[in-house]
Amino acid sequence: MKLTKQVIIIHIQNPHDKFFKETFRNLTVTKEFLVHYLPAHIVDIIDVETLEPQKDSFINEDLNEIFSDLLFKVNMNQQVGYLYLLFEHKSYQSPMVSVQLLQYMCEIWKTAVQKSKNTKIPGIIPLVIYHGKDHWHTSESFTDLIEGYNMFSEKTKQYIPTFNYILFDLSTFSDTDILGPIELTLSFTALRDIHSDDPDILKQMIYHAIDIIYTLDMKHAGLTYFETFIRYIFSASGAFTKHDIHDIVKTLEKAYPKGSDVVMTIADILREEGLEQGLEQGLERGLKQGMAKALLKMLTIKLGDIPEATIQHIYQLDEEKIESMIEHLDEIKTIDDLNNYL
Repeated sequence: MKLTKQVIIIHIQNPHDKFFKETFRNLTVTKEFLVHYLPAHIVDIIDVETLEPQKDSFINEDLNEIFSDLLFKVNMNQQVGYLYLLFEHKSYQSPMVSVQLLQYMCEIWKTAVQKSKNTKIPGIIPLVIYHGKDHWHTSESFTDLIEGYNMFSEKTKQYIPTFNYILFDLSTFSDTDILGPIELTLSFTALRDIHSDDPDILKQMIYHAIDIIYTLDMKHAGLTYFETFIRYIFSASGAFTKHDIHDIVKTLEKAYPKGSDVVMTIADILREEGLEQGLEQGLERGLKQGMAKALLKMLTIKLGDIPEATIQHIYQLDEEKIESMIEHLDEIKTIDDLNNYL
């Protein structure tokens, strides 16, 4: 029997990049994600034991600071298929995510045809994984983006592309909603809470992770994951001060027996000079992001809706450029003025 191809595409929003890839390159974690989070009718057709990582990526250079992706081969209904994980780095959501998904789906189709020389293209099931601070409020239907779509006749609608995606909005997940092995539950908890401005929330997350690792005696594997986990929190969050680092170390040394290899190693990680440097960088990133958000709010009040490409451009500006734009805000009267200034 000739094998046909199916594809699952998961859209998932640059410490974020490293954390995402190190988490989902662990095949055990990815398999557990499929089992615990995909709808049952999709899980039923996937053989997770056939999951194989691939080298393909569909992110162009312009979007490397916004998205990361991982591609896996997997059997679906005893046929060859693919699982495509796309992760969004930014804390804001794109109203054009359906268009972005369609673009990547077309790239997957193009690549599949070139590789197989088949006259048929793979089926694609798109999913979105979102970890922004605010709840997702964009429609999950591609046709909702098309102006006046509901006014078209049914005969006219057949000429317009239509699809929905499955959404995982981590900002809405409670602790009991986050399932799977330790690495997956801690990763999703970190992604959900990373935008918090309250260092106590992040501290409790760290203590919980350490307690699990210490209690289960995960040793080397657990410590390797914890190092990835802790570096992500400190580099992606602007909520911590150096005092918080010392407070965490002091709490650990009081809570666990002296001489514990686990606690000693964790304390070393926290004290490491490179981590404190990463903390400073994280604080700078948090300041820059706050300035960009303030600028965008002022521009939106003045100009109305800002194009997605322009929003992404502003988030990538340095502090000096953002400050300059705020100072010269009265000179920016139209979207064209804004783009020219950029």
